[in-house]
Amino acid sequence: MAKSSADDAELRRACAAAVAASGARGEEVTFSIRVAKGRGIFEKLGRLAKPRVLALTVKQSSRGEANKAFLRVFKYSSGAVLEPAKLYKLKHLTKVEVISNDPSGCTFVLGFDNLRSHSVAPPQWTMRNIDDRNRLLFCILNMCKEILSYLPKVVGIDIVELALWAKENTLTLDNQVSTQDGQETSVATQTERKVIVTVENDLVSQAKEEEEDMEALLDTYVMGIGEADAFSERLKQELVALEAANVHQLLESEPLIEEVLQGLDSASATVDDMDEWLRIFNLKLRHMREDIASIESRNNGLAMQSVNNKGLMEELDKLLERLRIPQEFAVSLTGGSFEESRMLKNVEACEWLTRAIRSLEVPNLDQCYVNIRAVRDKRAELEKLKTTFVRRASEFLRNYFSSLVDFMISDKSYFSQRGQLKRPDHADLRYKCRTYARLLQHLKSLEKSCIGPLRKAYCHSLNLLLRREAREFANELRASTKAPKNPAVWLEGSSGSGQNGSSADTSTVSDAYSKMLTIFIPLLVDESSFFAHFMCFEVPALVPSGAPNVNKSKSGGNDADDDLGLLDPDGNDLQPDNTSAELGTLNEALQELLDGIQEDFYAVVDWAYKIDPLRCISMHGTTERYLSGQKADAAGFVRKLLDDLESRISVQFSRFIDEACHQIERNNERNVRQTGILAYIPRFAVLASRMEQYILGQSRDLSDKAYTKLVSTMFATLEKIAQSDTKTADIVLIENYAAFQNSLYDLANVVPTLAKFYHQASESYELACTRHISSLIYLQFERLFQFNRKVEELTYTIAAEEIPFQLGLSKTDLRRVVKSSLSGIDKSISAMYRRLQKTLTSDELFPSLWDKCKKEFLDKYESFVLMVTRIYGNEPIMSVAEMKDILASF
Repeated sequence: MAKSSADDAELRRACAAAVAASGARGEEVTFSIRVAKGRGIFEKLGRLAKPRVLALTVKQSSRGEANKAFLRVFKYSSGAVLEPAKLYKLKHLTKVEVISNDPSGCTFVLGFDNLRSHSVAPPQWTMRNIDDRNRLLFCILNMCKEILSYLPKVVGIDIVELALWAKENTLTLDNQVSTQDGQETSVATQTERKVIVTVENDLVSQAKEEEEDMEALLDTYVMGIGEADAFSERLKQELVALEAANVHQLLESEPLIEEVLQGLDSASATVDDMDEWLRIFNLKLRHMREDIASIESRNNGLAMQSVNNKGLMEELDKLLERLRIPQEFAVSLTGGSFEESRMLKNVEACEWLTRAIRSLEVPNLDQCYVNIRAVRDKRAELEKLKTTFVRRASEFLRNYFSSLVDFMISDKSYFSQRGQLKRPDHADLRYKCRTYARLLQHLKSLEKSCIGPLRKAYCHSLNLLLRREAREFANELRASTKAPKNPAVWLEGSSGSGQNGSSADTSTVSDAYSKMLTIFIPLLVDESSFFAHFMCFEVPALVPSGAPNVNKSKSGGNDADDDLGLLDPDGNDLQPDNTSAELGTLNEALQELLDGIQEDFYAVVDWAYKIDPLRCISMHGTTERYLSGQKADAAGFVRKLLDDLESRISVQFSRFIDEACHQIERNNERNVRQTGILAYIPRFAVLASRMEQYILGQSRDLSDKAYTKLVSTMFATLEKIAQSDTKTADIVLIENYAAFQNSLYDLANVVPTLAKFYHQASESYELACTRHISSLIYLQFERLFQFNRKVEELTYTIAAEEIPFQLGLSKTDLRRVVKSSLSGIDKSISAMYRRLQKTLTSDELFPSLWDKCKKEFLDKYESFVLMVTRIYGNEPIMSVAEMKDILASF
């Protein structure tokens, strides 16, 4: 029989460790056993029971109080370590019930009276066998009796059978004690046996008390066994006697019932009289209520008529006040001037006109007044005033925008001139426009359709100014930038010219592009923001918080004018709920406002590319930095401009890389036999070094793609050149791959993309070395290692002892091969040394290749010696140590 988990000392120690880890102090684990947890219904649905460990613990009291008993439930964590799951106090245990549905009898439920949720069935615990179940239940009952002095209710198990089992299986509760020689012995303590006897007696005493109660009930009737008929007859006689007593009691109470009935008849007559009186009174009261209601109705009608007349007079007075047009407002709306000094009166007139029109509309005006002739005439008069004023104001603003921009364009001091770069300054322009910001907002409130033509007029005028500023600035920027006259040359021409071309300082080119962005990108963003607010677009602020805004920091705070503080006619801040439609309209207007300015940016990019194509890297990083600072929905044209610039720079740089790849591929088109290190290998190292200088912590996507395309083309061209001459193919590969690794060693440590190609070159270098060394060895010792290969191939088909008897593989043939190959070993190795030295054009590679050659030859010779020893026995041959000494001398 398998050992019970209750006797597992390791399990008990693990439970004690879990209790200590949970923070409980002073608890001692007295019993632990493995169980399976289920809930009945889940098992019917196909779910498996969960493994758990039940442990009984006792907490010793230090102040003379009673000890506390607990039932702890432990579960297994992912690392098969016990961790606490549930804690029950045994003082709340009220019932122990064995499930009747389980035919094995190993499943039971513990009922506690303090469970929070009584709607959820308590968990069912399943033991491995009946003995484990009885053992756990005895321990629980023992603790309840000894510590809590009570026993819970036991259901589903015969307590007499449980007591008999306890007598027969007393030794199963013994502790396992390990002796010094490693064997386990069973020792039953006296205390545990006393406890078992006590629980036994309590269970038997419960059964005896029930039997005694039944006997006392039967003793009330003294009769012998088999007298059931007499017992039944006696019960019938007692029932008849009870019925007779009830009938007698009813007969004695008859006079009292008669008296009660007489009283009820008298009360009924009185109630009928009262009902008649109430009918009479109700009729009189109804007539009185009708008379009073008639009087009140006449009085209410008179009072209502008086109130209505008074209210009508008040409403008519208010309506007349609404219909009156003040003379000063009428003059401003129909023929007033739009000069700056008159703008306050014009705005007041607009505010009055807006309020007057709204006051004649529902719900500000009652529905009953809408169709009154006076109201309709006054509404038509107000509409005529509105149309006249909107037409006059729109015409004035269109002419004002055009004249303002024409004045600035005619003044050359606003633009960059020869020898002087001029930063565009629109502070005065915005100040003058801000004077009419409130007027524009009122125009939009009065006639929303008029704002579109005004926006177009503003965009057309300002677009001319911005394009002129960008063109003059870009032209002077290129003219004032000191750049090399001859463009840099990469991967073309002689090595010397490539070095000279690449050493020229072209930083001024990328600085010029950066200055162009620094000046104009914040300007365009500010113009977009000012335009959105000035032209009453209901959108949030367009200037991103993270965008580099150099213009604002250097202009002395002039761009603070962008915050127009626009209000709606009621004096509240504009806070639209949905701005997606407005953003679309705004971006279309910004396209018209700023369109054409991108050509000057493209001209700067193309100019910088012609001087030094590698400057595309730094320009791409600068553009990407500005692009990351722009919101996706703010200043849409500016973001589109930056996207187009980034794409144009990428296209230009890709064209440079394609041309460089074409220059590399042209090396393969030459008919001249090429040896030594190819020219583009060291030039690429210079190119990569310069590219890394231009990156400066920016995004590596552009340079990594260039590295991948260039190096892939270089390796492919190198392989084609090597294949053109099979005799020197490996030498060309060895020298060029070695040169690639030597020139890019430092860069490969910091650039992951170059590190990948560095490892690829290293692998190709090793393969070429292996092929070239093997060809040298077989050229000098072909018969020796060919004999070894033949023998090795035969070992797969015939037995080793039969090989010496094969044709051409006898011991005599072996001696001939060894004599012809090793008789002048010094001369052969010297010839191999000279041949390797002669084939290489680089002396730096020779020492490492010669070491590889000696190692490869020694490995092959060692394999030959092992074959001879295994196949031909003690055939005399030069040892590996002697061969190593000979090789060491070279």
